[in-house]
Amino acid sequence: MMSESVLVKLALAFGALSLVSVGGAPAMMPEIHRLSVEVNPWLTNAEFARDFALSQTAPGPNFLMISLVGWRVAGFPGLVASTLAAIIPSSIIAIIVGRLYRRFSTQAWFSTVSAALPPIVLGLIIASGFVTARAAVSGALGFGIVCMSVAIIALTRRNPLFAIGAGAMIGLIAGRLGFL
Repeated sequence: MMSESVLVKLALAFGALSLVSVGGAPAMMPEIHRLSVEVNPWLTNAEFARDFALSQTAPGPNFLMISLVGWRVAGFPGLVASTLAAIIPSSIIAIIVGRLYRRFSTQAWFSTVSAALPPIVLGLIIASGFVTARAAVSGALGFGIVCMSVAIIALTRRNPLFAIGAGAMIGLIAGRLGFL
């Protein structure tokens, strides 16, 4: 039988995170990592990296990582608790912000606040990339794959699937050669 305290802990962790998330699920990754690897030993770094990769390649919403953490910790009940905790509070905030936007969008201070948000979100997303890379890299090969992926995405106009495919091929070859 699943302990209710684990479900409550999942719901409280991801519900609180949902209330303070700016920039959506990608910007929340450092805190999801901290909560699920460092604060609560629910996942290892390797499990976090694998689940993050799965959550980003699978179709569906960006917060799939939160659902996967819940699944790993408490099975289906954990998935439901984590997912609802991540959706409900932020949805309520979105409704409130939408109404405030209609009411205050003509105010001068509102445009200043709106202009300040994109750099904040960008910084959070970049921090997310660093935290996730640090969790995923376990040697020179992993570091090389991260650098190659960054170069492909940042320096070319190629679809990110090229970086995913190249990384997968390098991983397959390295595994066959006994480097992994």
